Amino acid sequence: MFRMWCKQWKQNKMINDVVIENNTSDTRTHKILDGVVEACDGWDLSKPIWLDSNIQEFQKMSKTRFSQDNFIEEIPFDYLEIQILDE
Repeated sequence: MFRMWCKQWKQNKMINDVVIENNTSDTRTHKILDGVVEACDGWDLSKPIWLDSNIQEFQKMSKTRFSQDNFIEEIPFDYLEIQILDE
């Protein structure tokens, strides 16, 4: 079972979170990208742009943060954090 935790942070407080589960036979990359899309759609957000720094951080720690620089539209929080819980 694949589970990913998506959290919105504002002023060092978590203001929103959701755990995305995916039991398909997709690749890990597809599960991650689909999970981000599902969380953002649920919160009515545009999808973040993955920068090289996000990819490197995620490969090392299975966790990354998306700040305003990763979004085209204005976001109502400081950053979106995603973290793999189970694979």
